Amino acid sequence: MTSVTGAALALATATGCMSAFGGTRKDTADAVRAECAAIAAPGDSRSRQLRAMWIATVGGTDWPTDPSKPAAEQRKRFTRLLDTARAMNLNAAVVQIRPDADAFYRSPYEPWSAVLTGTPGKDPGYDVLAFMIKEAHARNLEFHAWFNPYRVAQDKDRSKLAPNSPARKHPDWVRAYGDQLWYDPGLPQVRDLATNAVMDVVNKYDIDAVHFDDYFYPYPESGDFPDAATYRASGHGMAKADWRRRNVDTLVQTLSGKIHQAKPWVRFGISPFGVWRNKTTDPAGSATKALQSYDDIYADTRGWIRKRWIDYVTPQLYWPIGDRAADYRTLVGWWSRQVAGSGVQLSIGQAGYRVGEDATWRKTGELSRHLTLNARHPEVRGDIFFSASDIARNQRGFAARVRADHYKRPAIPPAAPPKAQKAAVPAPVHDVRAATADRGRGVQISWAPAGTGDGAGRTVAYAIYRRDGRGAGCAAVDPAALIGTVRDPGTPAGARLTLTDTSARPGRDYTYTVTALDRVHRESPPARAATVTVNRG
Repeated sequence: MTSVTGAALALATATGCMSAFGGTRKDTADAVRAECAAIAAPGDSRSRQLRAMWIATVGGTDWPTDPSKPAAEQRKRFTRLLDTARAMNLNAAVVQIRPDADAFYRSPYEPWSAVLTGTPGKDPGYDVLAFMIKEAHARNLEFHAWFNPYRVAQDKDRSKLAPNSPARKHPDWVRAYGDQLWYDPGLPQVRDLATNAVMDVVNKYDIDAVHFDDYFYPYPESGDFPDAATYRASGHGMAKADWRRRNVDTLVQTLSGKIHQAKPWVRFGISPFGVWRNKTTDPAGSATKALQSYDDIYADTRGWIRKRWIDYVTPQLYWPIGDRAADYRTLVGWWSRQVAGSGVQLSIGQAGYRVGEDATWRKTGELSRHLTLNARHPEVRGDIFFSASDIARNQRGFAARVRADHYKRPAIPPAAPPKAQKAAVPAPVHDVRAATADRGRGVQISWAPAGTGDGAGRTVAYAIYRRDGRGAGCAAVDPAALIGTVRDPGTPAGARLTLTDTSARPGRDYTYTVTALDRVHRESPPARAATVTVNRG
């Protein structure tokens, strides 16, 4: 296993020395590009995967677990969760920033979240979202901003809402159902609020994706959701179930258009309940016997794929292989068929929280078996684990097993869908160097960026590959040889970026290649490689 030290983000001042070509830095760069011009940029190989964890904030599930703790202590705990992600060789964090019609940032639409301080509407004293994005990107983790579109509160007592909450100002938008408060999805004002909340974040913050989970209309409890008056006013003769699905469809379609118009590189992903419809209800459904998202929470997830309103879908397949009601194997196959040829990427929601629950889930390797099964379906491009705390706890060793069996090396996320790929691939880096690190502790690789670009084509990260021995200077990269990725922290002109390969062994020869990655994970052609013999210190 190759590891990357904290030096991965360090900047070093360029020395200005000559390469083997001689001449100025510009002459060198031009000569290298000419020599390696025939080498193609790496494609979107099967080794690319989305590897992520959900960081749930509602009720203090993962973070912050205690709102009474000082902000500094809360921030430290959050960065520890991100460090866990890096140690697992994950490449994304899906973070809940609107758990209950509130905000983890200063919003013109909604109050500060009570999750942060214990008091609805209380300013925590810093921009929480900006902090989280910065820390995730510093570790080259994608940041997917997770919103709950309709849930208002975990308690039906409206007096506990912040005074400036739209739910307090517009009580006619709110419905009590079960033990919670919900916005009525049939109201245009509610859809506008959810849209404005999402787009405020898209426009102001450098997020990589907008993420919804499975909560649309609430899961059925005692009695029907109390929207009869809204239905009478706007149903226009439609069956109530069709009308409710139309309300959810309208929000999804509207947001899809607005997100991609504002920032084409920001993806829109949804993680629905794992069963769309059972085959006994609809021949197009899955061979399962479970709750149906289409009929019970009015989420037509299959329709969103077919209409390409979403960029990725992550069904929550929280059942084991062989489950009688909803077999994991059956559902992975069904969802793979739904996305085939659609351009919508499929990743699977994995139930880390269930480990240890019963005889099946007490098997350390159950989730590892899921990922092994996924590999039989080329449509599956990754996994998201619920949740971060479960990965950190490593219950019964499941996380360590997944890492050992599937995540020994880092991975680059799949390239974004074609509609986001309008710019050219990034320019290659140049002047790659490799030298024995201080005291013989591995190899330090450094390179000079070729320029950052803009929009979707802006270079944001670099991938480093290693071959054993003294290889050719210009050669295509092997995706399986990836040893690390580095986020570009905003490299000033003339500076260099570095990564330290601490697993390189003394006395061995290695050849290192570096590529550039843009916002949608398109990769540049490889630069001329650097070869080194590691000193013995």
